[in-house]
Order: sequence, then C-alpha cells, then structure tokens
Amino acid sequence: MTKLSVNINKIATLRNSRGGNNPDLIKVALDCERFGAQGITVHPRPDERHIRYQDVYDLKAVIATEFNIEGNCKEDKFVDLVLANQPAQVTLVPDAEGQITSNHGWDTIKHKDYLKEMVAVFQKEGIRVSIFVDPVVEMVEGAAETGTDRIELYTEAYAHNYFADREKAVLNYIAAARHANKLGLGINAGHDLDLHNLHYFAQSVPGLLEVSIGHALISDALYLGLETTIQRYLEQLV
Repeated sequence: MTKLSVNINKIATLRNSRGGNNPDLIKVALDCERFGAQGITVHPRPDERHIRYQDVYDLKAVIATEFNIEGNCKEDKFVDLVLANQPAQVTLVPDAEGQITSNHGWDTIKHKDYLKEMVAVFQKEGIRVSIFVDPVVEMVEGAAETGTDRIELYTEAYAHNYFADREKAVLNYIAAARHANKLGLGINAGHDLDLHNLHYFAQSVPGLLEVSIGHALISDALYLGLETTIQRYLEQLV
C-alpha cells in the first residue's frame, strides 16, 4: 500500500496568524500519526511564514513515523537544519525565496552535477533523498544519474486536468514511473492530490511508494474532522 505522509504546513500557517500556540502543531502531528498517517512532512521556508525552524527540532523529538523535510538545498540554513535533525527523508525542491508554493520540479539535466553533490551530502548522513521532478522521462533519467534514492512526481498538472480527461492526465506520470522503476528509483508524489483524484492516481502509477498531502487534507478536515479525513485518504490508497 502507498504510504500517506501528512504535510502540516497549513496548521503552522493558522497558528502563526494569531501568535501563541493554537492550534498546537506538535499535537496535530502526533494526532495524525495516531489516526493512521505513516509520515509527517514539513516544508520550512526562509521567512518561516508557516513552519518555523524550531518546529523541525520539536517535531523530530516526538515523531514516531517517517519524518520528511522538504526544501531548497541551495539555502545553507536548510541544509544545516536537515543535517542537524536527521529525518528519514529529505525532499529537494527548487523553490525560489518568497514563492507561495512549489510550482515546478528540478531540471535534473541542467543541475545534475549540483544535485549529485547535494544528494551525497545527505546520503552520507544516512538520510534518504528524494528529488522533486516534473513527469518527464528525461528528468527522471537525470535524477537517476545524481544517485538519488527516490523522485517525487509533481502532480499539479494531473490534478488540474483530472476532471477533463483523467486517463490523459495520468499518462505522463505512468511513463515517468515506469522509467523510474526501470532505473531502480523509488517513487513519491505530491501537490494538489485530494479525495477526488488520489485513488485513480495511486491505482494507475506503478510503484508509487508515498504521497505527501497537505492543503487539501487540512481543508477537508475542517468539514470532516482530522481523524475521519485521514482515514478517507488512507482508503484511497488501498
């Protein structure tokens, strides 16, 4: 079964909007685990507008499932944070400073030498590395040449086109996943996956190991409650 990692950035955004500690980010993370999530994902950014760097230390101290830290490895502060906390996985995302959300994968051909160097930095410390890529066979090929353990397929295009033609929307992801499988890469996926489109994606993409979902899941939890929402997302992955 594909694992569900819950991205809790939006919980931090809500907390930060009023100061204080409501909602309690640590409690939410522990509740996500208790309700069945197999991992917790955070994506700290330099301005700390949602996840704060201290949050990462606090979460690392209590999380029992897989801890995944996403971010741009061109930020020295991010690299230092990951090395200090030794998560199970680091996901390398090419975000620009101030970017609202991730909106493209790495050009693994253009940045291959750089990524190869950074992958080695994290792997040396026993941290599994995943590189955020668009569903393009050439980008998967380039990622494999960096020595990364996994790729994370950027799924915004799939989600955007799902209702118009879901079979067409998933084609590039199937091709990318098949090539990744052939090259021995693990496959993660994330961005705009939700209760409408997740099941079809998980059933269609071969070798899908993990999905990271935040915005949609937290939004659904406003109506359904966190426990019910996590259970419903898990049901989509069976």
